[in-house]
Amino acid sequence: METVNKLKNSKEVIAYLAELFPQCFSLKGEAKPLKIGIFQDLTKRLKDDSRVSNTLLRSALRQYTSSWRYLHGVKAGVHRIDLDGQPAEIVEQQHADHAQQKLKESKEKVFGSKAQAKRETKPASAKVERTNAARRPKKNNNTPRPAKIKAVPSEELHTGKQIRVLVGKTPMPGVITEIVKNEISVQLNTGMQVKVKKEHIVA
Repeated sequence: METVNKLKNSKEVIAYLAELFPQCFSLKGEAKPLKIGIFQDLTKRLKDDSRVSNTLLRSALRQYTSSWRYLHGVKAGVHRIDLDGQPAEIVEQQHADHAQQKLKESKEKVFGSKAQAKRETKPASAKVERTNAARRPKKNNNTPRPAKIKAVPSEELHTGKQIRVLVGKTPMPGVITEIVKNEISVQLNTGMQVKVKKEHIVA
């Protein structure tokens, strides 16, 4: 019996889709807006393809459509395309506005995080918080916060898992879309895509 090598993460799935549907998906340059309902079209075309699961396919699509180059290409009046590159419906103004807003927020978050990282050292601040908590254990007895902010063991991390990500000091809910070594891609419930270290994933 022939062994099928299943695709392991969103990056591999996107590359696979670009290979199967080169008129629809691209790996470089500005991406074309996809037809509404493209996920259903993909599941039909790939129903006999055991290399990719629907869960990973959905995560890969989410990552592809939240990338800067894709959001940049979602412009009002431009035709969306189907899997064969044929024109579908036209991008509406509200969809274009939403895409540009997401692009702006994503860029502000990335550039803002880089600026903040230069001003503060997170490991040092984390040590101070742990030390202070150890000195005042009784004050935190009735507060569930220490139990909530608990790192998730590496063996429990997998694509599709609902988790929370520490963005600054605030845990934000989301779902893991890709794991590459110590770097984890997470789709936040707000629609934003972020990459974080394993230690920033909490229960």
